[in-house]
Order: sequence, then structure tokens, then C-alpha cells
Amino acid sequence: MKIRRNRSTTTDVQQPERAETPRPALEPAGALYADSADTLIRGPWKHRFIAANGSRFHVAEMGDGPLVLLLHGFPQFWWSWRHQLPALADAGYRAVAMDLRGYGSSDKPPRGYDTMTSATDVSGVIKALGETEAVIVGQDWGGWLAWSMPGLAPQQTRAVAALSMAHPLVMRRALARDARQRRAWRRVLEFQLPMRPERWLTRQDLVAELLGEWSGSGSAFPDEECLNVYRRAIRVPFVAHSSMEYYRWALRSLPRRDGRRFSTALEEPISVPLLSLHGEEDPFVLLPSVLASHRQVSGPLRFESVPRAGHFLPEEAPEHVTRVLLEWLKSL
Repeated sequence: MKIRRNRSTTTDVQQPERAETPRPALEPAGALYADSADTLIRGPWKHRFIAANGSRFHVAEMGDGPLVLLLHGFPQFWWSWRHQLPALADAGYRAVAMDLRGYGSSDKPPRGYDTMTSATDVSGVIKALGETEAVIVGQDWGGWLAWSMPGLAPQQTRAVAALSMAHPLVMRRALARDARQRRAWRRVLEFQLPMRPERWLTRQDLVAELLGEWSGSGSAFPDEECLNVYRRAIRVPFVAHSSMEYYRWALRSLPRRDGRRFSTALEEPISVPLLSLHGEEDPFVLLPSVLASHRQVSGPLRFESVPRAGHFLPEEAPEHVTRVLLEWLKSL
């Protein structure tokens, strides 16, 4: 693979032509080695590397037009938006799915997994793409970040779509006051343990367990192909640890100065247009938490629940998500 580097902002990955030979089977769940190149999955999109906020971020890009930046959740990477990328490009948008810091083919530094740094990462990627603003679309942890962008990077946030996630301040209050939401987030409490969750992710099959546990009853997701892709992606060196650091910061920062600063930045009501999508059978982020989040919105708000879907909406209900997303984007 030849990589052409441009030190100013971006690097395009030029993928060589290959003979059409059958791909070898993915390694079984017990295989421990994986490489970040495994996450550069071929398709109609273009892979690029972008310098922003002192790190290098990988994005998959399609189309021309207004920028729609897609942020993935855990335990996934940019590939979770594979269904939406072509549809958005065909509809006249510049669709870009990025690997968050610590995931996929993006850099995996030892620090920077707080939401303020994540927002600066996203803001820097938008500017490195040559844009001044973007519609931010996020699912799961990407949804947490999408909710946060109007407070942390308002100049780069044109509108927000949050899938399968409540407003961070609402989630924090729910964990303290709502026993049902606290039980639903028991995994997040387990993730606070040092090193053990990383071993569950890389040496056991926690990825398959979570994808199945948080999906809805009416979903065919995840199939074996998805499981193998995500199993390998979490075994890329340092990804398991980086992914846990996001959840550890979310709870451990509560009494700290950085956590209080984060809360203060998000107290202002969200005035940009906001789309809230939620699976009716989501067992991880409960519907009352999502509905309570809407009180944090002062601007135009659209809410829609997706029947028989769980937590992984872009993959469990791709046609439904794409249709609603395109309708909402057209209204902006």
C-alpha cells in the first residue's frame, strides 16, 4: 500500500489494484493479533488521513456538498456508517465517517479521552477538511459527543443528530437518581476496573456479547461477518484500552475540576436544530433518559423512535435511519 503524505492537513490512501481472488477467512475470536490496516475496508468511499489537534485521524469520505460528519460508538469504528455513507453522497452531501481518537486507524495516544478533547478533535477535523461547519451525526459515544458539540464547539456545529444516546448531563443525573438507568449502565461500572475489561475485549468475546446484548429482538444484527470485523477492530493494539478510557473519564471526572467545567459548558440550552433517534428496545440508554434530554433543547427538535430496534440503529435499522436522516437534513 502506498501512502502519499501531505504534511499540511491530509493524506490520501491510494489502494493498489488487486486481482479478484477470494479473501482469506477472518481469524476466529480466539486470534489475538490484528492490525489497523484491517479497518481500512474497501468500498465506494475514499480513505484519508487528516492531521488535527496534534493527532492523525482516519476518515472514510464520499460525495460533495454540505458536510455531514458521522461519529461512531463503542465497540465499533467508522464502518458502522457503511449503509449511510453512499445514501448521503447520492443525496448531495459530503459524507465523512471518522474514527474517533483511539479507534480504527486513527492515532491512539495515551491521553485525550475526555469529551472536551474529543470535541476539539472533531472541530479540528472539520477545519482540516476545508469546512467551517458541519452537521454532526453520532451514535452511542458518538451521540454523547454530538450532544456536547453545541456547547463545546458551537462555531463548527450547524446541527446535531443524536442516535441511541441521551444528553450527557441527563445521563449523569440519571445514573445518580434513576435505578433503572443505573442498572442498564452496569457495564459502564464494570469498565471502571483496571485492565480486566481490556482482557474481556481482546482475549474473550465481550464484543459479540455486547453487540448481541444491546441489540433489539427484531434485528438481524449482528451477523457473523459483523462480529468478525468488530472482533478484529477491537484487537488492534491499544484500541481496547482507549475505548475504555472514554467511559472511565465519564464517571471519574464527576467530582473533578474538568468534569465540573464540562458540565458548565453544557448547561446552555441547545439552539441548533436537533434530531433525536432512539430504538424502542434499547436496553442500554433508556427511553425516559432520552425524553428528559429534550428539555435541554431550545431550538427545532425532531424525535422519532424506531420499533423493534435496540442500541445500534445505523446497522440494526439502516433503511429507517437513512430515510429519517435524509428527511431531516432536507429540512435544515
